Amino acid sequence: MDDPSAKTDAPARPAADAAARRARIAVSALFLTNGALFANILPRYPEIKTMLGLDNTTYGLSIAALPAGALLAGLAAAVLIRRLGSARVAVFGTALTSIGYLLAGLSPSALLFAGALFLTGVFDAITDVAQNAHGLRVQRRFGRSIINSFHAIWSIGAVLGGAMAAAAIAIGLPVGIHLAISTAVFAAVALCALRFCLPGLDEEEADAVAEAPGAGAAPRRGPSLRTILMLAALTLIAMAGAVGEDAGNSWATLYLADSLDAAAPIAPLGFIALMVAQTIGRLMGDRLTDRFGQRLVAGAGGLIAAAGMGLALAFPSILGTILGFAALGFGIATLIPAAMHAADELPGLRRGVGLTVLAWLLRVGFLLSPPFVGYIADQESLRAGLLVAPAAGIVAVVFCFALEKRRAARVDPHAEALDIPPSSR
Repeated sequence: MDDPSAKTDAPARPAADAAARRARIAVSALFLTNGALFANILPRYPEIKTMLGLDNTTYGLSIAALPAGALLAGLAAAVLIRRLGSARVAVFGTALTSIGYLLAGLSPSALLFAGALFLTGVFDAITDVAQNAHGLRVQRRFGRSIINSFHAIWSIGAVLGGAMAAAAIAIGLPVGIHLAISTAVFAAVALCALRFCLPGLDEEEADAVAEAPGAGAAPRRGPSLRTILMLAALTLIAMAGAVGEDAGNSWATLYLADSLDAAAPIAPLGFIALMVAQTIGRLMGDRLTDRFGQRLVAGAGGLIAAAGMGLALAFPSILGTILGFAALGFGIATLIPAAMHAADELPGLRRGVGLTVLAWLLRVGFLLSPPFVGYIADQESLRAGLLVAPAAGIVAVVFCFALEKRRAARVDPHAEALDIPPSSR
């Protein structure tokens, strides 16, 4: 029998207005398209490499143009969001990202291929910040956590995009035609989503709250030392999630195949286990966050990740490693969404600035993690290199103090300030 006291401990889940519910669907569509676009081109990379006659070095440098573009332009997202609004930036950024991937697939030379990926990285970095910013704006309207569900839908979109690419390869569809279809479908989805996003600029909404009766807003001041240190801690939490995710994306299949001699059909199961467990963790993450708070969920997740991968590496076996990657994916599931939410709420920073800085630094983590693990693997072994995964879980445990404790659910004051009638909420 359920404990009645447990039910009373859980905060009430406030009803959202119709506009917020429509906006949630729209943001979900944007996250889905972002994941699907990325996953549509990934399986075609080997074919593009062969068509362009690239050696491994040139191919590697060309692929590196994508994160290079993201690092160059990522910090511009906050300015664009303030001027145009997170919804417009996310939608038109998605359309431009889709065109960038198409141009990369159609490129007749390595230089143009790298140039197209560089521009795609620029658009994708800005889109990533904008869609998270709008998702957090919708979350504030709901008065409870929903950001993890958006990231789960990104993962679902990646699975969808990968399946589309696999089908295109299976039927012999040329790269250009395949990516043209992907561009047309997902750009159209993004453009249709715009009309259902929350209206107005993000700054106008924040100003409305500040000017609302009883808001008692203090004059805007620059960030304090405490804010800067908290942003640094949140960045480390997000990087822990990135390093754990990259361990599965880049190395799980290779480790199972080369180090543990797993059969070809078995070797990809480590990566698949991580992605499935991460998606499940994110689908559960909002409810767990509302009940226990970001801090406890992230800390417990870090322990699960550290213990799961630590045991898998200490006692190597094929089944144990697959289960270890599953524990890693489940444990890190909420780290990046929680850190993004907390960074966007830091005092002394304009809305979107903390999120932009964290997202930019997070891409540095995604960029540096693979060569770091590869270097350790060359010097020692891949098993030693993968110790970064349990280490990432420990980092999450150590720095989870920067995240919010459990709080009572509430309807966002933006809804009050913008004069949304109570009956709609």
